[in-house]
Amino acid sequence: MVDVKGRWVLVTGASRGLGRLCALYMADKGANLLLQARTEEALEEVASEAREMGADVKLFACDLEDDAQVKVMLSEIDKTGVRVDIVLNNAGIQVTYRTDYYVTPAEDFVKSLRVNTIAPALICYHFLPKMIEAGFGRIVNTTSGIALEPQQAAYSASKAALDKITVDLGSTVEGTDVIISLTDPGWCRTDLGGPQAPNAPESALPGLVVGAFVDDGKSGRLFRAQEFTGMPIEEAVAKAER
Repeated sequence: MVDVKGRWVLVTGASRGLGRLCALYMADKGANLLLQARTEEALEEVASEAREMGADVKLFACDLEDDAQVKVMLSEIDKTGVRVDIVLNNAGIQVTYRTDYYVTPAEDFVKSLRVNTIAPALICYHFLPKMIEAGFGRIVNTTSGIALEPQQAAYSASKAALDKITVDLGSTVEGTDVIISLTDPGWCRTDLGGPQAPNAPESALPGLVVGAFVDDGKSGRLFRAQEFTGMPIEEAVAKAER
């Protein structure tokens, strides 16, 4: 199992919901954090909590819908001089739930793809070569298990595209100590999931981050977070590697 103590972890969508929980979980395990949200102000609370746990924390304001801003953020991360060992691409949007899905506008797909597919892909493309050169890295892309719901076509399509990118990239590093995985948090009561969701956000841990701890050289896997709910990370990793 990977020891994340002292390693730098980039967490997107870290100001609230599942991203915030992931950031604090990693801080509790001894990792240092690079946190992304639309504004630095939105990150102040989670950054303060992580620092109280002993983590070194750096903040990055970036609108993931704007690929130019994503590129600037990546450049700013490079300028810090830290080596990014782990990436948790958690940020995502669901534009809307369209009951009358036959009038779904093209803009739903454009917006969803920019945030849910293009931004994490650009982040993967930026850090994977550096991880390969360093001989170590973990990337975990958050996907969705939503199926057979045309009301959420844009969201589902953007996540399906991310799945394909992740699996294909995984094939290039299979058998190495650079591992890229997918995780599905399940339907959780977050701002995205809504109050009617059956699962508490906390139930997605440690499944959301187990891909950062696995150490068996296997890429392209999907970890369903609800299958790991409440497990000690050691037990979760053992299950994941089986």
